[in-house]
Amino acid sequence: MKLTLAIAQMHVQMAQPEENLRRAQGLAEQAARKGATLLLLPELWLNGYDLAQADSYSQEFVTSFQQRWANLARSSGLYIAGSVLAPTPDGGPANTALLLSPQGETLATYRKTHLFPPMQERTYLTPGQEIPTFDLPWGRTGLGICYDLRFPEFFRRLALQKALLVLLPAQWPIARIEHWRLLLRARSIENQFWLAACNRIGRDPNGTTFGGHSAIVDPRGEVLAEGAQEAALLLAEIDLAQAERTREQFPVLDDRRSDLY
Repeated sequence: MKLTLAIAQMHVQMAQPEENLRRAQGLAEQAARKGATLLLLPELWLNGYDLAQADSYSQEFVTSFQQRWANLARSSGLYIAGSVLAPTPDGGPANTALLLSPQGETLATYRKTHLFPPMQERTYLTPGQEIPTFDLPWGRTGLGICYDLRFPEFFRRLALQKALLVLLPAQWPIARIEHWRLLLRARSIENQFWLAACNRIGRDPNGTTFGGHSAIVDPRGEVLAEGAQEAALLLAEIDLAQAERTREQFPVLDDRRSDLY
């Protein structure tokens, strides 16, 4: 199935959820006008990395912003994915990627499994314990978040679950942006799936500058769309069947030595 995918490369204002929601709404309206089906937002797009307030933000998400995100999906007619601070079933805050339907329903949930020490995620957040995939209208889809990109085993797990598309919201700094660009292509090539990655831009109050370069990469590692270091709405039409064809034509996953590794 073909899908028109949009990436909202935006600046995320720390501790300013109303402003961030306003920006996301504007990008969703643009994406809908341009014929998109699915919009991907950055990591922690509502509040940024203000993790000392993670408990408060995660509760506020449940009481207010979850419904407002659902309203945005309904008003734009888009599937919308991104990550926010939201509570786990046990109540602790987690960096949680969600995908909502145009009817405002939550179709996919993934909690970040690899917590990033320099941003104090291990101090304030609860790590996820599952790497799920989801059967969505366009095909089987996986979710990852930022630092997960550095762990090839994570993406191989999604490939072995026959994911055709992986969505990756991120806040990746400009200091390591060439790692980001290289790893996006590597993960797509290794696993023969589509990878759509949304990185934020701008500078946060802690002095970190984020690098943009959001991208949509096909199962052969070809980059269909890539941002620079300014706000942008990136769009590309992707054919999920290309992942299946690539695996049939070059069945590298069948040649793994599971008896050795």
